[in-house]
Amino acid sequence: MANGAFGGNKPAKTQRTPLQALLYWTTVLGVWGLIFVVTFFAVFARDLPDTSKLYDVTRQPSINYLDRSGALLAVRGSQYAPPVDIDALPEYVPAAFVAIEDRQFYHHFGFNPWGIARSLIWNITHDGGPQRGGSTITQQLARNLFLSPAQNYKRKAQELILAVWLELKFSKKQILALYMNRVYFGAGAYGIEAASQRYFNKPAKDLTIGEAALLAGMMKGPARYSPVSASERAARRATVVLDEMVRLKAITPEQRDEAFKTPVQVSATLANQRAQYFTDYVDAQVRSLVGEPTEDLVVETTLDLPIQVAAERAVQLGVEGHLKQGVQQAALVAIDGEGRIRAYVGGEDYGQSQFDRATSARRQAGSAFKPFVYLTAMDQGRNPSVMVVDEPVKIGNWEPRNYTNTFLGPMTLQTALAQSINTVAARLANEVGTSNVAATARRLGITSKIQLDPSMALGAVEVSPLEMAQAYAPFANGGFLAKGYGIERIRTASGKVLYDHSVDKQPRPSVIGSPSLQYMNQMMRQVVNGGTGGRAKVAGYDIAGKTGTTSDYKDAWFVGYTGGFVAAVWTGKDDNTAMKRVSGGGPPAEIWKVFMSSALPRLKATPIPGGTAEPPPPTEDPIGDILGDGETPTADPGATAPPAGTPPAQTAPELPY
Repeated sequence: MANGAFGGNKPAKTQRTPLQALLYWTTVLGVWGLIFVVTFFAVFARDLPDTSKLYDVTRQPSINYLDRSGALLAVRGSQYAPPVDIDALPEYVPAAFVAIEDRQFYHHFGFNPWGIARSLIWNITHDGGPQRGGSTITQQLARNLFLSPAQNYKRKAQELILAVWLELKFSKKQILALYMNRVYFGAGAYGIEAASQRYFNKPAKDLTIGEAALLAGMMKGPARYSPVSASERAARRATVVLDEMVRLKAITPEQRDEAFKTPVQVSATLANQRAQYFTDYVDAQVRSLVGEPTEDLVVETTLDLPIQVAAERAVQLGVEGHLKQGVQQAALVAIDGEGRIRAYVGGEDYGQSQFDRATSARRQAGSAFKPFVYLTAMDQGRNPSVMVVDEPVKIGNWEPRNYTNTFLGPMTLQTALAQSINTVAARLANEVGTSNVAATARRLGITSKIQLDPSMALGAVEVSPLEMAQAYAPFANGGFLAKGYGIERIRTASGKVLYDHSVDKQPRPSVIGSPSLQYMNQMMRQVVNGGTGGRAKVAGYDIAGKTGTTSDYKDAWFVGYTGGFVAAVWTGKDDNTAMKRVSGGGPPAEIWKVFMSSALPRLKATPIPGGTAEPPPPTEDPIGDILGDGETPTADPGATAPPAGTPPAQTAPELPY
């Protein structure tokens, strides 16, 4: 049977032309692409974030710190500035961000397929290593505005959808402006204007090419490429940015070379922020007083900004002027008779070191501790005219020596304190009891651990400058306790008071009675007028105080006061190595004088209250006579009660400043 019995031969299959094939497969791929897009949006767009709040700013509360007159000291927390007009910026500023973050920014529709593909390949082939994102500027903006930083495919898909939406809704210039005004630059600064003010103390419109490159380089990681804490890494990253700007012809090679030659000056703090050590000190207390802030707060402090500026200047000049003597650091704390901290400097340069030596460091007090020994003796019946002998003394196995390695023979207690004679102070502490000396120091405001070995009489006790200032304050204010504090009031930005130091304020007890107070002031005036503290003397003012020098020259102090105002100055090295024979009567006294010469006229300082007490004629030390052979009196080592002569509690007067 012929083939045609079943319908003949099967007709040949028609071949598509190339054009028909192209149209066919384009249609097929288009249909499948449409199905993918619809499915993609159906799956990932169901719970997209609300985009209606595009211009709302969500941020952590900020805290404004004010000085006692209402002047702004510092701002902590998130820092925002008004959005900057991108047209007001030099062209190279936005160009720097485009060059390093998204070279195809002006040519894509919200995302870069090739960039996404490259990042996917990298992430697959480098499992466990750092992941690459491949995000465009538009995608980064979508993430910053609407999404969490979580690294997962759902978030990446939503980021892509939102990026396309942003491209449909805004122009490229608007997207870039939104990005630059909202991106985080570290150190609490959001947006190009806040970052420019934070790092360079200038508006963004005045940024140089090098500064713009440095800020753009931070986008890879604000903490890792911080120009403050990682300056070398930030500089290397800025170099990469400059090279990319040349590749895009945003700047010329000559402009890049000029940027390399021009050093970029980075500010460790905002230009309008002072007293950073003090702000750190009180910032740590805010949350313990009012809890975690839920809205912007205003903290009214005790600090006096003009006096603070004088203190910072005095410390800086004092360190710079004595570097050859090994003085590398200094701290200064000044408080008034009520305990209000009026000046607080924790180091020579906050930008170089944020370690706070005013409260966090504990250093040996040296002879600045001796007033507690002498006050204990005054409370037990002695007076400044009691005769003692500067001679070799041995207490157990300890033989104290004088600073000069000489002995001056008979002298009064007043002379012994003024000349800081170690042998007399050591014997005196042994006679009155080191436990009683410790009790006196604690009564006046020393809170650090006090060891009771005989060497404590010469200041083998580690204390902070704030402790020393508040412990000397009773000598300056008429004998009343004055615990140092820095916060007067905390309120919300709307005016609701959350904390007020004056509420439930307890009367301050009297901790030095008469005539001990008058005797001590008389003796410590002599320290300045004719003793080791002569360099601290300020003409025309009633000044008293005490020098302190440790035997190994690791620490040097001067703590001095006038009526109702006291300042403690410490100098030394952070590594606790010795300076070159630096004594308390040298750099510390000089720093104190420079500071007080500026502060006293503003304070309208008054004489030290309490007047003077005329002591009886010089007499022999009765206990010294009895114990002249080295015998030590019996003392209860555990005694904590105040020694005899402690006055009953009284109400302290309110001082005028």
